[in-house]
Amino acid sequence: MTGSNGFSVSGYGPERSSLSRLFARDSLARRLDWPILFSAIALSLIGAALVYSATRNRTELNQGDPYYFLFRHLLNTGIGFALMIGTVWLGHRTLRTAVPILYGLSVFLILLVLTPLGATINGAHAWIVIGGGFSLQPSEFVKITIILGMAMLLAARVDAGDKPYPDHRTVLQALGLAAVPILIVLLMPDLGSVMVMVIVVLGVLLASGASNRWVFGLIGAGALGAIAVWQLKILDEYQINRFAAFANPELDPAGVGYNTNQARIAIGSGGLFGTGLGKGSQTTGQFVPEQQTDFVFTVAGEELGFVGAGLILVLLGIVLWRACRIARETTELYGTIVAAGIIAWFAFQSFENVGMTLGIMPVAGLPLPFVSYGGSSMFAVWVAVGLLQSIRVQRPMSA
Repeated sequence: MTGSNGFSVSGYGPERSSLSRLFARDSLARRLDWPILFSAIALSLIGAALVYSATRNRTELNQGDPYYFLFRHLLNTGIGFALMIGTVWLGHRTLRTAVPILYGLSVFLILLVLTPLGATINGAHAWIVIGGGFSLQPSEFVKITIILGMAMLLAARVDAGDKPYPDHRTVLQALGLAAVPILIVLLMPDLGSVMVMVIVVLGVLLASGASNRWVFGLIGAGALGAIAVWQLKILDEYQINRFAAFANPELDPAGVGYNTNQARIAIGSGGLFGTGLGKGSQTTGQFVPEQQTDFVFTVAGEELGFVGAGLILVLLGIVLWRACRIARETTELYGTIVAAGIIAWFAFQSFENVGMTLGIMPVAGLPLPFVSYGGSSMFAVWVAVGLLQSIRVQRPMSA
């Protein structure tokens, strides 16, 4: 029976209204994780305000248009949101079958960075300049393909019921799959992305149920690898200087230590409620480099204060908390591993970005998820949100 307002009274049968169908027990809207979605949108919009404040007076960057970076940040967010919808529509299980293609494409793109097509931006040779002011950082998408590829291998026999957990041969194959792009990115060298990828690999292994010996062995191998990279001088001089400045904050405060010193001054001057958006002296005076990207958190600390900066951390915490619930509640190992890889990625990258502005982590050139300006990063994190939503949408509903 249908009421005079057009809504179904009984809620059953073909006469059910579109609204009731939308929020039906098994509908897509009911299955989506709305806290993640709202938190990601809120972070992106806060990021837009911070990016605008950091760049509106930067005439050498914004081409004389104070809204240049604001519009592009919102455009990147819109494209990222569309990619999330497409990811949910395809489903993480469909993407599982496309992993070989996605993996091959991502490796091809990072190899292009090592050719004359690659470009150096802010000291990192990790970009492909497309033209028209647009550039692509392939290493952002490699994070996704490593997660999907390792999950596909580690979960294949477990989800099929052949094994209770991944065997040693499968773990070796998964580590080999991850090692290829990680080594290529290390050659760029893009140390920040390598750090994230290594943490992702650890998170994936922990979630897969593989023997802890692999985890401890990987940590030991990582330590030896770091020593080898340092001794073989694979890192560029500016990267070595960043670690030196982290170890000794008083080292060359007008040179290698300038960024972190100015970042701490900006955050410390914000107080409880901040100076107000667009009114921070460190931001308007352009004392902190790269404030729209790597050091965007300093804008929040100075102009929004402890409360505004804390809100960003709370929103990131909500994303991680809901992602943990998705990883725990899914009934397939593949979904658990994918969600765990994303959790490791978001958690470490957020901690590193905020930590380097506070001086508790070395400067590694990593953006703050959803908040920092940058198309490649924005697209990648929204695809990751789409994967999380797909895992939740496709899990069986509890009775």
